[in-house]
Amino acid sequence: MTDTSDERALATWLTGLEPLDLARLLLRRGVSANAPFRDGFDVAEGLLDAASVDRALTALPRSELIALGDAVRQSAAVDPAARPALRDLALLRADGRPFAAVASAVARAATARPSAFAPVESTGPAPAAADAAESAAAAERAAASVGALADLVSMSLDQPLTVTAAGAVTATDRRRLVETHVVADGDELDDLLALGAATRLLVRAGREWRVTEAGEAWLLGSAAARWTAVATSWRDALPAPVRASDGSFLPPDAWAVERPLDPDWPATVTTLRRRAVRWGLLTPTGAVPAWTTSLLRGGDPDTSALAALLPDEIDAIYLQADLTAIAPGPLTSALDLRLRTMATRESRAQASTYRFSAESLAAAVAAGETAASLRTFLETLSLTGIPQPLAYLIDQVAARHGLVRVGTDAATGRTRVDSDDPQLLDTIAVDQSLRAMGFVSADGRLTSRIPRDAVYWGLADTRYPVVAVDADGAVEPLHRRRSVVQAALPSDPATALLPLAEALRASGDGDADAAWLERELEQAVRARATVVVAVRLPDGSAREFTLEAAGLGGGRLRGRDRAADIERTLPVSSIVGVRPLP
Repeated sequence: MTDTSDERALATWLTGLEPLDLARLLLRRGVSANAPFRDGFDVAEGLLDAASVDRALTALPRSELIALGDAVRQSAAVDPAARPALRDLALLRADGRPFAAVASAVARAATARPSAFAPVESTGPAPAAADAAESAAAAERAAASVGALADLVSMSLDQPLTVTAAGAVTATDRRRLVETHVVADGDELDDLLALGAATRLLVRAGREWRVTEAGEAWLLGSAAARWTAVATSWRDALPAPVRASDGSFLPPDAWAVERPLDPDWPATVTTLRRRAVRWGLLTPTGAVPAWTTSLLRGGDPDTSALAALLPDEIDAIYLQADLTAIAPGPLTSALDLRLRTMATRESRAQASTYRFSAESLAAAVAAGETAASLRTFLETLSLTGIPQPLAYLIDQVAARHGLVRVGTDAATGRTRVDSDDPQLLDTIAVDQSLRAMGFVSADGRLTSRIPRDAVYWGLADTRYPVVAVDADGAVEPLHRRRSVVQAALPSDPATALLPLAEALRASGDGDADAAWLERELEQAVRARATVVVAVRLPDGSAREFTLEAAGLGGGRLRGRDRAADIERTLPVSSIVGVRPLP
């Protein structure tokens, strides 16, 4: 233990950093915000721990591993080009040489995995350009994925996906999405959620995936605009080993060798490439369609070639007597979104099928549509007019709508349910699926302690023709789109570590020499080590004692004097140095 140790040098440097810079360093090194660090010396000890250094090496790209390996092998400083990144990870001394703990870890890793510290041969020319057939297939995958993600976002507006404690979408929701043909399997769902999260269309809020305001706006864009937003976000979210600061990224064939000590890297590369293929950015063989070329170089994607291969969006449908609607191509987003508020989409392909039902039309009316607005919209959209069965169903649903009214009683504050049909109220009162509402019959109506909105949705979900009314008895449309959250810019994850960084920074404002001395004494006591303690005597002279450290408290060091074989107590304020027994 000396004043020039790596631990002390690192502690001094750490406590001199600005809090945000220190927080970012701690984040990069995988330090928890709840880490029990008291001061910079604790941090330095933790960062130079063998396990911590090994974790840091695991995340390094090959170029930085090579620079470290060369420096350790030559007992020299690291190449200047690699120093900033390694210094920012607290792996180097001020002179550019690896700390002793880092050098030892590098030597061990180089012995076990010499190939990780060796250059690899060039991966060859730039990725091949996709031919016409490959580009057409990529565009088809892109169109299918854009549609699937739009379905996922749209469905999450009304019914957010729930997740388990481990963060995976629940089996019930996975099965629902597969059965409704939104996704083919769990891998597609995971990929679409990851792409949506990267674009900030969806965010995790508690145990749900919720739609952002950006997600709602994204739904209204064209297919090409939707694709561009996600493709750019995918590129920007690529991990540092494959992405440069200018936004460009390495050819995918070069990704596999970039993080040679990370056992999870091959799986990460596989996932990244699979998502790129799914979004039409790459072909399964790694070829690059024309619209990906500029993205690869760090620019904006050129969607003109992609748009030429995407099916044209249409603004008309065929309404049929069997209560279905056939869209012979992809509907423009705004029309599709509105049509799906009144009909259930049964299939999604080049031609999509929508089905009207009493329930779907009732949901539209409950959301504010009227018979007149439904007719106007469908007449404008339909190439075949409105078939009589659909017109009859619209009138029937609109006539029944509002038969049950839910409001709040001003006198009691309880929720009240009224209807002109007493028999319908009796049915509601004994409906076992509504037992949790606790309905009580009184004066020709039902009352409940449950809030109005909850009663409304309970009745709506059980297919009663219900409307919500305000204090004046006027109809008040309710919307279940509770999942929309304010679009937020991605926050700096290091901010979670700012309180710890600020506390550590403040701990370095005192006497660093005294703090270091106290730490050395504490370590000696914990280890029951025998140390040589230098003490300044009252006359100004210094004397050394060889003690087997036994205790530290009350400003005094206690230990057995090896030379005199007696217990000795020394005031810490008089101790000017301590070193291990040679």
